[in-house]
Amino acid sequence: MIQSMTGFGKHAIQLPTKKITVELKSLNSKSLDLNVRMPSAFREKELELRKLLANSLQRGKIDFGLYIELTGDQTTAQVNESAIRHYMKQLRAIADGDDLSLMEMALRMPDALKTEREDIDEEEYRTILNALEVALREINLFRSEEGKVLETDFLDRLATLNTLLQKVIDMDPERLATVRERLKKAVADLKTEIDANRFEQELIYYLEKYDITEEKVRLANHLNYFSSTLLSEDSNGKKLGFITQEIGREINTIGSKANFAPMQQLVVQMKDELEKIKEQMLNVL
Repeated sequence: MIQSMTGFGKHAIQLPTKKITVELKSLNSKSLDLNVRMPSAFREKELELRKLLANSLQRGKIDFGLYIELTGDQTTAQVNESAIRHYMKQLRAIADGDDLSLMEMALRMPDALKTEREDIDEEEYRTILNALEVALREINLFRSEEGKVLETDFLDRLATLNTLLQKVIDMDPERLATVRERLKKAVADLKTEIDANRFEQELIYYLEKYDITEEKVRLANHLNYFSSTLLSEDSNGKKLGFITQEIGREINTIGSKANFAPMQQLVVQMKDELEKIKEQMLNVL
């Protein structure tokens, strides 16, 4: 069953002093384009998280966000007392003001606050992995639901293409007869004596150049192959894209060989349906 590359997943876990939120967004892309946002304290785990995301999501423009919000009294930031006293001393030398005013100015200076880097809490990291697992399930479920919508649309358009192909097949004898009569009339209008056998040979050669039997068979096979691939267990967006190209090639060849207005009108309709499939195909995983 096909999956869409569009999806969203989010999960939050509340700890005694922290709220951990994992958020995933996914859009279509030719390959895996992974953007990671996370606190600097967890950067050493980035490669591991990227691998987990790549294995689960495979392809698409992925935005991953890890947000940690302190909800208790715990903080890693402390006042840098020595730096503030040094700033106040310099400010007092160049400006008048009481200690409170000087302190307010000093607190705005660089390094007025110092943050101590904490080691990663393995239990907290396991909590993050659990949240990521839930978010991945959500986004993959979202992708599957979107895939069902795409699948229904593809099947409808495949049915239309098969109907149009059948009309082409039914119309082909009439087309060849019309082309034959058109050539005979053109020769007759020349009012020149011609060899009947030679004319018949040339006519057969000409009609063979416009024969679309192989194209009709190949197009029917490609449509069937697209349908079976669409309904396979895995999502094969790239494979379906290649089959779509082959379908387009056969439709174009039929159009170039048709030389018959009613059939060319059917070809235009087939191209229109195929373009709509191609547009939706960009979003298939």
